[in-house]
Amino acid sequence: MPTSSIEKKSGHGTQSDRPEIRKIEVGILGATGIVGQQIVARLERHRWFRATWLAASVRSAGQRFGDLPWRLASPMPANAASLTVETIKPGSGPQLIFSALDSAVAGEVEAEFAAAGHVVVSNSRNHRMDPLVPLLIPEVNPEHLDLLPIQKQKKGWKGAIVTNPNCSTVFLVMALAALRPFDPKRVLVTTLQALSGAGYPGVASLDASANVIPYIEGEEEKIEAESRKILGCFENGAIEPFAAEVSATATRVPVIDGHTEVVSVELDKQASRDEILHAFRSFSGEPQESSLPSAPPHPIAYHDLPNRPQPRLDAEREDGMVVHIGRLRSCPVLSYKFVVLGHNTIRGAAGAALLNAELLAVRGLIN
Repeated sequence: MPTSSIEKKSGHGTQSDRPEIRKIEVGILGATGIVGQQIVARLERHRWFRATWLAASVRSAGQRFGDLPWRLASPMPANAASLTVETIKPGSGPQLIFSALDSAVAGEVEAEFAAAGHVVVSNSRNHRMDPLVPLLIPEVNPEHLDLLPIQKQKKGWKGAIVTNPNCSTVFLVMALAALRPFDPKRVLVTTLQALSGAGYPGVASLDASANVIPYIEGEEEKIEAESRKILGCFENGAIEPFAAEVSATATRVPVIDGHTEVVSVELDKQASRDEILHAFRSFSGEPQESSLPSAPPHPIAYHDLPNRPQPRLDAEREDGMVVHIGRLRSCPVLSYKFVVLGHNTIRGAAGAALLNAELLAVRGLIN
């Protein structure tokens, strides 16, 4: 283990009474993809974690990471550039593994790593709807981590798998979680999703330019099912899905980063606009209480200006980890309607995975 030390939250103590621990070594599966590179970039300055092991497909294995194409605007971290890309082999690498693998291969590989004793924090869709795998947004459902002992018992894994949701699901659920005191009953959401959400090389330029593509395969089903699981109640060793009905329409738009969502919600309990605004602005959770390194002090930012939020102006604010909401108004069909925005490759992917791992660490679920 490296000799540098970091602060670790213990209970709800202050900054000064937190014990110091050494940085946790981590590995990344699929390190050469867009999400993998985002994780690499964010680990360079992370207070608790240090990337020491990168793995990718046989096309990249054996090469120096710094010699491979880098797709981000920020410079490649020097520490990562010096690493040799390893083959994907369960049992090798650190205990804590971030998975940014393509869903075509992620399911089996992640299960093999968990069986070998790794704690896998996955960005892939394969295990999200497994009833024994937490689909985690730390501000919303940290209690779902209580599935991990049951997961180990029933699957026989020495390690574990924790997943973060589809990027569009994260932003919608953060807004709905703030509204839980008013019992959301029915939800309509239309997404305007950025091109980076399709990965690299993504959508063909002639399809994307000056156009709206009104279909993203599998996206609507993910948003509808994942939202109900995340907001569900953990009781008697299982998750009871949230009772609200969710109907989603997903579109791709010519924006580089930042998914926008237009949401209408029917509330079972009457609430004034001021009460809804207060719910958004005061929303927080365990990451804020525990001062996790990737957690913004206020996970939801409400914008008063009628033309905000906008991807170009707002998606990267607060290091890309804030969910932005604006245009709250009465809905003549349901109760209220509003606009949501989040950075899809940060809060919806790489940053979400880091926040999940931080919660695992502070709860003592990583050795």
